[in-house]
Amino acid sequence: MESTGFSDMEVCGRGQGFRDDEIDAVEMVVTAVVVNTMRGVPSSLRDMLAELRKRRPLLQRIGKAPDCVATCQAVIQLCGVLSSGVFPWETPRWWIKRRTGRTWEDLRLCDGVMDEYYRQKLRLSMALFRQIVAACASYVEKKVTHYRMPLPVEQVIAFALYRWASGETYESGTSAFGIGRATGLQVVRDVTSTLLQAYPNAIKWPVGRRRAQILSAFRDKGFLNCFGAIDCTHIFIDKPADAPSANYYDRKHKFSVQAQVVVDLDLRIMDVHIGYMGSVHDVRVLHNSQLWRRAQAGELFDAPPVSLPHGVVMRGYRLGDNGYLVVCPWIVQPYGGIDQSPDEERFDTRKKVARGCVERAFGRLKCTWHLFLRTHKTNLDTLSQQFMAVCTLHNILLDAGIDFDENLLWEVDENGVRRGVDLAPWALWGTTRASGNVARMSTGTCCVTLFKTG
Repeated sequence: MESTGFSDMEVCGRGQGFRDDEIDAVEMVVTAVVVNTMRGVPSSLRDMLAELRKRRPLLQRIGKAPDCVATCQAVIQLCGVLSSGVFPWETPRWWIKRRTGRTWEDLRLCDGVMDEYYRQKLRLSMALFRQIVAACASYVEKKVTHYRMPLPVEQVIAFALYRWASGETYESGTSAFGIGRATGLQVVRDVTSTLLQAYPNAIKWPVGRRRAQILSAFRDKGFLNCFGAIDCTHIFIDKPADAPSANYYDRKHKFSVQAQVVVDLDLRIMDVHIGYMGSVHDVRVLHNSQLWRRAQAGELFDAPPVSLPHGVVMRGYRLGDNGYLVVCPWIVQPYGGIDQSPDEERFDTRKKVARGCVERAFGRLKCTWHLFLRTHKTNLDTLSQQFMAVCTLHNILLDAGIDFDENLLWEVDENGVRRGVDLAPWALWGTTRASGNVARMSTGTCCVTLFKTG
């Protein structure tokens, strides 16, 4: 854009040009546009004066325009300046609710204390946040349109993480990030899909060196050929509006959705199956999962076979509770009951310690991402993908070596008393079933022998 004054421009218009009152009217309109663009500019006096100095020459040129051609060129010049970024873009505010954007504005600061603030609000370090932004940018970034500037990728991903970490409602969370509720809903959908695309191998069945490490870790605990621990957890939701609510009503008298998870001793998630209603038994969830089909096809357990008493050959198994019945041959269950032999009691104790990894994984997952710890309003069509996304983030945090904040296991109740977070542990489906002990006797004997061998 040339910087010469309007007096040096060639005037080639026809007729006599604008009258003085018409030029004054144009000047008033352009002045109003310029002043209007100052909304959203930082409110400090120094910044305000700097912006006024930028606008003063442009206003002076418009006031001295000799005729209609120069005036039109001045307006075109103003539009060019606006589009070049000298003046800030301004979103139409007459129908959009003004929001403070306080949390997002705080996250944009870069100083010595920001890393701790990122861990508090987003559950990860600033460096890891930037890595995730870089990996997801190509999936999330929107095009610039003539209507408005798109949200920055950093703000989009930060809001989704904040929503999952804080468990706040959309009304509260979007206000803290300076966006609308509808935008917040779309942002969570976009980031959920993006994380699953950008990190397709974050949750996978272990192979190669990782598989050998898992087998070695469980062997050190006394369980040879063990491939992990399995359990189900409930995600509590509000009463579904467009679904048969009775099916989601679980035995704890809450509405929930079941998630079946397999973890190793490092709390890393290896498999997730989510979506079944809260009233469904764990065994039914297992039988309808891809994990069951792969196990029945012989695609999961490929460790060297171990021969046990009663003609049992074991190539691999998982540790589970006695909610899984005898019909699950590759899930080792505790004996339970009160009349146990010393070997059975010792086996149950050691198994409880080893299988505790899945309970600790649930504790870390839900306390990190509070949205899935409490009852919340959700869209059942996107709940499964969102849970898969936070499981992906769970593994990313483990890979990055981000330590779990033990303070997340505590909360202050309405009386100001600090107490442990209620992770809603689900009672076993009958822990003192004598008939169950008899039915599992042959398998149990093999398990005790396996434990002794390991």
